[in-house]
Amino acid sequence: MSCPLHPKLLFLCLLISLAFFIDPSSQHLEVKKKLMREKVRQMFYHAYDNYMTYAFPHDELKPLTKSFTDSLSELGNLKLEHLPTDYNGSAVTLVESLSSLAILGNSTEFEKGILWLSENLTFDIDARVNLFECNIRVLGGLISAHLLAIDPTNRLIQGSYNNQLLRLAEDLGKRFLPAFETPKGLPYAWINLKNGVMENETTETSTSGCGSLILEMGALSRLTGDPRFESAALRALRQLWRMRSSLDLLGTTLDVVTGEWLEYSSSIGAGVDSFYEYLLKAYILFGKEDYWLMFHSAYLASQKYFRHGHWYHEANMWSGKPTYWQLTSLQAFWPGLQVLAGDVAAANLSHREFFHVWEKFGVLPERYLLDHQIIHPTMKYYPLRPELAESTFYLYQATKDPWYLDVGETIVKSLNMYTKVPGGFASVRDVTTMQLEDHQHSFFLAETCKYLYLLFDDSFVAKKNYIFTTEGHPIQVMSSWHEKLPESYFSGNWTFSKSGAWESQASALSLQVCPSIAPNSRRPEQQRESACHVPDKQIDHRCWTNKECGVDATTCRQRSCSGVGFCGLWNPL
Repeated sequence: MSCPLHPKLLFLCLLISLAFFIDPSSQHLEVKKKLMREKVRQMFYHAYDNYMTYAFPHDELKPLTKSFTDSLSELGNLKLEHLPTDYNGSAVTLVESLSSLAILGNSTEFEKGILWLSENLTFDIDARVNLFECNIRVLGGLISAHLLAIDPTNRLIQGSYNNQLLRLAEDLGKRFLPAFETPKGLPYAWINLKNGVMENETTETSTSGCGSLILEMGALSRLTGDPRFESAALRALRQLWRMRSSLDLLGTTLDVVTGEWLEYSSSIGAGVDSFYEYLLKAYILFGKEDYWLMFHSAYLASQKYFRHGHWYHEANMWSGKPTYWQLTSLQAFWPGLQVLAGDVAAANLSHREFFHVWEKFGVLPERYLLDHQIIHPTMKYYPLRPELAESTFYLYQATKDPWYLDVGETIVKSLNMYTKVPGGFASVRDVTTMQLEDHQHSFFLAETCKYLYLLFDDSFVAKKNYIFTTEGHPIQVMSSWHEKLPESYFSGNWTFSKSGAWESQASALSLQVCPSIAPNSRRPEQQRESACHVPDKQIDHRCWTNKECGVDATTCRQRSCSGVGFCGLWNPL
């Protein structure tokens, strides 16, 4: 367009011309993200303020009756034994909320929470608690908040901070250690915080309970200089891995004294889920190659024996044959883990199936029978779980596809429509009737609201690399925590830059960040392949037998040798 010479008209013309270069869809997207961010912020404070009004300093809020429950003793759904009469709770929801308050930029409430905990929280109580739940909720929450507090760039502390949260975490970690005093180092599922393992304590635990302790306890060792915490968690993890079947599958429950499996059904769902998660995230956080090797083998086995189309069923750990054709809501974390591993295409397909079930019922039922396409008759509840929001966040970070923002908006609308009550947010007892239950779990503030907020405002993770624990607590990835490999070491999957120097592994987790957040992640020389990728034996892909062919990076299917001697996806599904 041509512009007149009159100064005022020229200025107006220039403004109009500039508007042609502004993408209206981009403007609309930013407006939408800001609007949704504020809606999630309101959700968080509606839940948090009601907890502080009606439940604090007890552990969790009962939003329908505006009362409280002391869940530190009920983690794992078992009542507290020998509870002191003056026990006022351990403020689990406050501990869990600290990192969310930091992400929302509320330094005042964050600092107030630290001050209260440092003056009032004690673990010297005659209380029997679930080791796994207390580890991910309380120990993880304390460690994450400590790291956020000592980071000067966050500007969360105006007064003085003298590592009070770290001292609490160390005290709690020491109280965990007696649980690991078993013949094989596999920890008891339950521990009395004052008296250790109780007489006639159950010896049954889950794979997650044994194999999902390394992030928090490893971080505690790095921060305190006391190796006992990481050593105990790592010994248990390695022993668990030794117990795998020849198919690289693990069962769901086991006996910590005999080391025998009790439940042979294997899956990516309840009882096993965070085992996979912590193998990969421990590699990202600590840089120890063993974690990657274990994850890689376990991931390949999951693709081979659990995957059916875009779904994942359960299978017998010894035979690999299907056992239960069911979706559990906890499985919705899996697409997010696949993003971290570089399997974005597979993550997208699985995520869409989970979201389809969400749309069908309004929320995600706890268990859905895939073979009958119906909800499990006794597991119709939705306890405000975060896993679908978590995977949505990771997929948006990896793809920047605005469709995932639409998914997040749908989740926010559903939560406000079906679960918001005057006293907070209530769990759904039955997704077919939307009958509510009087419980607002602490993970709603620690995870559900956090991942939804980060979906619409990722400024917290834009400049630093974090891993999030299975309870959503951020721990910064620091090079000082990484094991240093000798310069002569090179994996078969290194990618080389144009100069010839190695820059990153082919897998997305090589840079130890979510792909979208990785610096220079769009440079062509840093293309990443799926975590399930196994290269062909020969560089030119020639072969004599199928054994010389690897696993395809995109589909995770086994490649085969053609009649003319080349590896490829020759066999139909």
